[in-house]
Amino acid sequence: MGKLIEDPALRDRIHVFFDRSSAGQHLAAQLSKERGDGLHLFAIPAGGVPVAVEIARALSTPLDLIIVRKIQLPWTTEAGFGALDPAGQAIFNEDMLRRMPMTPEEIEAQVQKTATVMRQREAVFRGGKPYARLDGQTAMVVDDGLASGYTMRAALQFLKAQGAARLIVAVPTGSERTVWELLPLVDELHCPNVRGGFSFAVADAYENWYDLTEDEVLAILAALKTETEI
Repeated sequence: MGKLIEDPALRDRIHVFFDRSSAGQHLAAQLSKERGDGLHLFAIPAGGVPVAVEIARALSTPLDLIIVRKIQLPWTTEAGFGALDPAGQAIFNEDMLRRMPMTPEEIEAQVQKTATVMRQREAVFRGGKPYARLDGQTAMVVDDGLASGYTMRAALQFLKAQGAARLIVAVPTGSERTVWELLPLVDELHCPNVRGGFSFAVADAYENWYDLTEDEVLAILAALKTETEI
């Protein structure tokens, strides 16, 4: 079982961060001990990038991206029944699949549709760069929040297969249920704003929330690269 690091003052509160950047600064303050060699920092785009950039700045650590994606239900883009990792391995929400009227062919069609989108995102965000082996090293994965947690599970599954010896998750906000489900998979889970209750939305943790475009993500990454080259 991993260790949960939260902020009790932020438990069950909403609108606790102005935006993703301010949330990243909050996280960075509690991650200062992770500074040093052997840390590989990954962001899940799009929303995880502005959070992770603040951590990369604070820890003076290079930032990489890990491309994972929710496998959407055929009739809505808002909900998914699992996620796909960069190696094409799927993690399914088995409870949801038992309740959904989907045939094996429909499930496979959604998996292939997700894989196509992921190949496009790999080209845009990583330019086809291969993922490094992480044998014996620490991988930290950053996103802007944990709702169902399946994209994070996919990222952790992949990084463990790449040889990471230690796994850290850093997110500004998360569903209490999902946080407890992920703890056995990691060494540490940093989540200042843990929220319980029947419903959960990542956006409720932020005053200023919107979906980032690919161009915005690339601009944020370009700015960070420019800073590190000066």
